[in-house]
Amino acid sequence: MTTDQMKQRLLENFPDGTVEVEDLTGTSNHFRVQVESGKFAGLSLLDRQKSVMAVFNNEVKSGEVHALSIKTIIKE
Repeated sequence: MTTDQMKQRLLENFPDGTVEVEDLTGTSNHFRVQVESGKFAGLSLLDRQKSVMAVFNNEVKSGEVHALSIKTIIKE
């Protein structure tokens, strides 16, 4: 999975979002993502992170994405 593919998928799930994706190792399996979205309003930090992780559930389960560091910001 490329950073562009990850960004596109995140924007599909968080259409009001501002998204940043970084490949941490250059191997396309360790990523850092930052998502700012109004969809996070009222959610706990854990629930915000779970909602981002759910976007890549299949890739994490298959090992295509080995590590995913997530930062979420509530868009005001």
